[in-house]
Amino acid sequence: METPPAVSLGGDVHLIDTCMGGFDGITAAYLIRSERPALVETGAALSADRVVQTLAALGVRAQDLATIVVTHIHLDHAGGVGDLAEAFPNAEVVVHQRGARHLVSPERLVASARRVYGTVMDTVFGELLPTPAERVRALDDIDAVDLGGGRQLRSHWSPGHASHHVGLLDSHTNDLYVGDAAGIYVPEADLVKPATPPPDFDLPVALASIETFRQLRPDRLLFSHYGPVTAVEETLAASIEELELWVELTQDARQQGLDLDHAVAAVRDRTRERYATLTDDPALKAKHEVLNSDAANVSGILRYLDRIDVAP
Repeated sequence: METPPAVSLGGDVHLIDTCMGGFDGITAAYLIRSERPALVETGAALSADRVVQTLAALGVRAQDLATIVVTHIHLDHAGGVGDLAEAFPNAEVVVHQRGARHLVSPERLVASARRVYGTVMDTVFGELLPTPAERVRALDDIDAVDLGGGRQLRSHWSPGHASHHVGLLDSHTNDLYVGDAAGIYVPEADLVKPATPPPDFDLPVALASIETFRQLRPDRLLFSHYGPVTAVEETLAASIEELELWVELTQDARQQGLDLDHAVAAVRDRTRERYATLTDDPALKAKHEVLNSDAANVSGILRYLDRIDVAP
């Protein structure tokens, strides 16, 4: 498919559609054209060439990019880090300290992903290439990325979806890059769905991270999946409601002794009307099942419920 042009969001911020898996409008990277230009998220490795082409069309040369920062190391967000580090040799790669070692030595992360995704790794994600350790900066739980001219991305550790997740607040625009910590936003249906894959999902921790986002009082949420949202309070409230609902429904299925397939079917049945705008469009439903499958979400919640059952 043809690479779509970047979309200017104002404040020197540009949305780049990475076209992950050949689908438009499900995974975004963002260029901040500040004094020290920064790319937030890379998309998957198989999307890296598209991102490089789009940056070139925006006039970003190989030596221009100062920073590549990812909200977390899942392959739809950071899979292209190694490729983009090669394409932009002056760029520092920035990630939370819990994820840094996996960008330097990605073998275990890639092997784990391949066990989960199988052949989808070769059609949607691709291989995460290693990044030289001297080019990786590990963020503390509260930290900042210098964008030049007094502008910063202020980083806030936001686990629950993943233990290595951060939210990033732009001091100039008051945009908050939320990664997956507030779920998945579907612009065509104007709704959010939870993102609760194994192994890290934890409900109270995830809710605390969303509360952290609320306390930051951003003017706009920039979702990696997908795009900008200005209804901040309403969207974060919906994110909380969806998380709590999916955990409740999955817990009900678990108490009935249902296996994974039947638990997924039960959750789908009880949310069918809620997501009618999404599920009634076969193409939209199909691409979001690739991005954020119901089975992965239910599996992550079941793992969380098993864990708290055996906790002292």
